Amino acid sequence: MMNTRDQEILHLIQNPVSRDIGFRQLIQTYQKKVYHVIRRMVILHEDADDLTQNTFIKAFHHIDKFQGQSSLFTWLYRIATNETLSFLEKKKKRFFFSMDDYQEKLESYLSQPGQMDGDEIQLKLQKAMLTLPEKQRLVFQLKNQEDLSYDQIAEITGTSVGALKASFHLAVKKIEQSLLQE
Repeated sequence: MMNTRDQEILHLIQNPVSRDIGFRQLIQTYQKKVYHVIRRMVILHEDADDLTQNTFIKAFHHIDKFQGQSSLFTWLYRIATNETLSFLEKKKKRFFFSMDDYQEKLESYLSQPGQMDGDEIQLKLQKAMLTLPEKQRLVFQLKNQEDLSYDQIAEITGTSVGALKASFHLAVKKIEQSLLQE
């Protein structure tokens, strides 16, 4: 499942002499993609930046456990999504946010000029996505915005393809309802 680029990076990382070079290449290759997945979930740049860094730190510490049964991309996305979902759960508990208060805070942040790229339609979609439970939002984002296959999403989330399809379908329906109400 690994492409040639992943194999080259992994080979560099496994060699003690070129390990640092390999990790720099891993970061250069996947940092933007990982950041964007996280950013769409947490909205705030600072949080996304921290979580992206945490993702690559975890990857650095656990690369020896990578077995090559998936691509490095899938493995990194799995780390990133786990980090993001844990972060969101901790943040809600730490600040005693109700889900509605937290959603309202993120929506107000989205509405501030210069915070998110895109036009008014994109802003409405982002706000509608905030109405979804985190795991549905993640599935919707990975399928719709990252254009991943259900098999790739299943590897990343550890969820069956059937459950992912149902989750995506529910997410689409909720987003449609939310957009129609505006």
